[in-house]
Amino acid sequence: MMRIGFSKDIHRIVEGRPFILAGIKIDTKYGLLGHSDADVVLHAVAESILGALSLKDLGTYFPDTSDEYKNYDSSKIVSTVVEMMEERKYHVSNIDILIELEYIKLAKYIDFMIENVAKLLHIGVNQVAIKAATNEGLDSVGKGEACIAYSSVLLESNE
Repeated sequence: MMRIGFSKDIHRIVEGRPFILAGIKIDTKYGLLGHSDADVVLHAVAESILGALSLKDLGTYFPDTSDEYKNYDSSKIVSTVVEMMEERKYHVSNIDILIELEYIKLAKYIDFMIENVAKLLHIGVNQVAIKAATNEGLDSVGKGEACIAYSSVLLESNE
């Protein structure tokens, strides 16, 4: 049996916070505002897996009202969700991720992001695609106010 999941996450860009995407620190004075480390990529990845499993949303398991998750490392979120997936006897067949970000260039970080996501999901780098795009000056992303990540995942049963 195969299951498909899709999700997106968006966070506001601010000064004075770390900018972390797919668990990789981006070298810039800007960062993403959020209760946790605000890693939009890993949030979208985790929630797409939850969706494929027909489980509730990320906030159900990691509420932004809990002090336990203040500045929380999103890699731990993904690891917990992967455990949930593996308990249900599924594995990731492949995952496709799109990051929308206007002014900060990500080309030199993409391979590191792919390696990190593959490691977190217990899969090979050839099963992870990460692309970056701009919004051509349109909407909050295009104005440099936000970063969005989309994730589409295919899970396969181990049985």
